Amino acid sequence: MLTAYAQLAASMALVGANVGVAKLLAASLPIPMIAGLRCALAVLVLWPLARAMEGGVRPDRRTLWNLAWQAAFGTVIYNAGLLAGLRLTTALEAGLVLATLPAVVAIGSAVWLREVLPPRQWAAVALAAFGMAAITLARTGAEGAGNMLGNLLVFGGVCGEAMYVLLAKRVAGRVPVVTASLWMQGFSVLLLLPFCLPVLGSVAALAAPDVALLLVFHSLTTSVICLLLWYAGMKRAPAGIAGIFTAFLPATAALVAVGFLGEEFSAVHGAGFVLLTASMLLATWPGRRRNG
Repeated sequence: MLTAYAQLAASMALVGANVGVAKLLAASLPIPMIAGLRCALAVLVLWPLARAMEGGVRPDRRTLWNLAWQAAFGTVIYNAGLLAGLRLTTALEAGLVLATLPAVVAIGSAVWLREVLPPRQWAAVALAAFGMAAITLARTGAEGAGNMLGNLLVFGGVCGEAMYVLLAKRVAGRVPVVTASLWMQGFSVLLLLPFCLPVLGSVAALAAPDVALLLVFHSLTTSVICLLLWYAGMKRAPAGIAGIFTAFLPATAALVAVGFLGEEFSAVHGAGFVLLTASMLLATWPGRRRNG
């Protein structure tokens, strides 16, 4: 069980660390090129993995349409919002904004899927709102306008990722995880290609070893390793426990932002971190089972 917990924690920690990596990449490459190359590299790795682990399953037409929409929201819109936002705001605050995802998914489940949410989920939404308010308060200084816009762009990416999660619920169990990810990454490449062609010359930036290594790390960790670690952990961890480890996302993002990028962590950021982490834990903590 400790191995499963370590896998879940490592998966979310890598997601959080990649917020800082994405900020560095956004300073060197156009946004469409980062997302397009990331997805293309992921396809090259996921293709043999899907065949070896799951036998090359072909989804039905309805599932393929759903995966295409997941690619549009979970890859194109999410990456556009995150990477564009990171050009304006800090990796620290972007990581905190990403922590609103469970709350946004809860709202989407209530509005779109007509799911009845328990009071605890609504409390998580309220905590997330207060956490976002704390971050907004931190942005009331001289440079607040730019950073606030950046945070809003990242939140737009969160909404795209929430839509991806809701769409994934519709096809859960119909297609194996690695195969589904392969098709989604493939659709993402097709969707991003028209935006990559006008900035094709920017690939010259990959001649710098540090940029190339960051891109490879970003692609393999977010689209392959995080996926494999997460689902390996979920196979052993008790139902509902896995979501608790999402708290590692903002924590790792904050550590990377402060420790490696030299960003400042203020008291208001601390308040936002506490509120948003509490929101994530409240939204994902397993419910009490009733006997009988």
